[in-house]
Amino acid sequence: MSFSSFSKDFGASLFTSVENSFITKYLPEASGDAVRVYLYGLYLCHCPEEFDAASAAKLLRITPKQLEEYFGFWEECGLVQILSRDPLFVEYLPVSAAVGKPKPIRPEKYAEFNRELYKLLQRAGKDFKPYELQRMLEFLENNPMEQQAFLLVAEYCLRKDGAKLSASHILNKAEKLCREHKYTYEQVDADLADFNEHEREIGKVFTLLGVYRKPQESDYDFLAKWTAMGMETGAVYAAAETLKKGTPATLDVLIGELADKGAKTEAEAREYLARREALTAVVFLVARRLGVKVQNPRPYAEEYAEKWLERGYDGDSLSLVATLGLKLGYGFPETDALLDEMYREGVVDEESVKAYCAARNNELKLIQKIQSVCGVIRKTQAALDMVAAWRSWNFSDDMILEAAHRAANASAPLPYMNKLLSEWKRDGVFAPAEIPERQPSGAQALRSEAAVAADARSERERYYSALREKALRRAERARAAAQADEAFRNAESVIKRGEIELARAEVFSPAALDEVRARLDQATHDRAEAMKRLRITERDLTPVFRCEKCSDSGFLPDGRACDCYPK
Repeated sequence: MSFSSFSKDFGASLFTSVENSFITKYLPEASGDAVRVYLYGLYLCHCPEEFDAASAAKLLRITPKQLEEYFGFWEECGLVQILSRDPLFVEYLPVSAAVGKPKPIRPEKYAEFNRELYKLLQRAGKDFKPYELQRMLEFLENNPMEQQAFLLVAEYCLRKDGAKLSASHILNKAEKLCREHKYTYEQVDADLADFNEHEREIGKVFTLLGVYRKPQESDYDFLAKWTAMGMETGAVYAAAETLKKGTPATLDVLIGELADKGAKTEAEAREYLARREALTAVVFLVARRLGVKVQNPRPYAEEYAEKWLERGYDGDSLSLVATLGLKLGYGFPETDALLDEMYREGVVDEESVKAYCAARNNELKLIQKIQSVCGVIRKTQAALDMVAAWRSWNFSDDMILEAAHRAANASAPLPYMNKLLSEWKRDGVFAPAEIPERQPSGAQALRSEAAVAADARSERERYYSALREKALRRAERARAAAQADEAFRNAESVIKRGEIELARAEVFSPAALDEVRARLDQATHDRAEAMKRLRITERDLTPVFRCEKCSDSGFLPDGRACDCYPK
């Protein structure tokens, strides 16, 4: 025996704990006397005084036999175990772990319920299996939901599912309502009325997304989530219109983006989405011109496109700059740096951008000519700046090419050209005829050798230029003939647009991928049919060079001279 104990006064102030599961699951199904017996017996478990069954029955104003019957009821529920009946001794079990014997289901208790349920099933043309009906009655036995409330759930599921009505759907919905502590007819009616109220909203969202199925509870959960985020219904509709194709899950991602940006009203959402659409279009336009594949345009839009548009550059100007960037081997970061430089120089409006790009393209053409004389020269911003500087010194292209011929055998052609042109500028020499014949001995020897090599290179250049011109003219004639055909022209246009739509669909509308691919396949087929009718092949549309190794340029990709030149 313990050496300490509670005093009577202390013991009187203690509490008897009752598990919530008992209150929600068992109390509504038991009679008042049965509850009194359970609670008083639970209290006696904590009392140090000895109490027999007769005394307990007398205090509860019931007979000992009734006391035993009530504990028998709780034993069937799995909440107690009767260890002895004479004398009566009961052991209480945890409510949360109650399994016990299944409570007998009294048919008369569910007679009216069964009649109403059969009427619902007849309307749906359904015939549930006996075990499915048994599961429903067991649910009602083990949960405090009213029978009429359960029938309301069944009617709701019938309205949503029609001929696809299932016992599992009814029970899942009823269990969800019980978890939300909605047991009465009024509580269930209010909950389902809320679903009906939002049925029109979710229906419109489905229409905008091209979803052709009945809404499920998870769809309404999305709607509730968006409402909790503070999104207006109009903002949700605007997001769905932007997606055009998709699911509530893909729409949820876009709405999350809107919420992050604080665009929660319809006006704010439409403004943000229009801006987002414009930025996305710019990203794909520049990517296409640069020959860069973009999976997710959002980072590019935030880092580059937004800044470009804020500075006043439009789509046409950015297209010109990106085309120039392609020739220079640029990606997005290098193109951004180029636009930063143009912005510092005040080159923003369309006309100034056209002039800038035209000048740069002209410089690139000159670099290509220098390259044909001197070999491989990298097309870099530094090389372009050097050509621009030479022209600012008032040198013509003929003088610059003359310097290239004289620097052909130099280890670093551009620096040597720069030195020559600087000397000619200092001496006021601006025409090839004015170049003095006598030079310092070291330079004279180099230039004499260079002059010999220059003549050979000029001849070589003319040879390859004629070959390339012939191949290019042939391809251009075939392309012009094809473009004159309306069917070919339309199919080619669909293919170009479809490639952009395909890239966008991969990110924003995965559900539309099959439709976009189908259009591309059809356009490809139409293009092939048009070419067959015109008797034009894919080979005809591209230059066919005599030498496949150097493409009639005279130089291999690694910069070495090709061996196809006739000796």
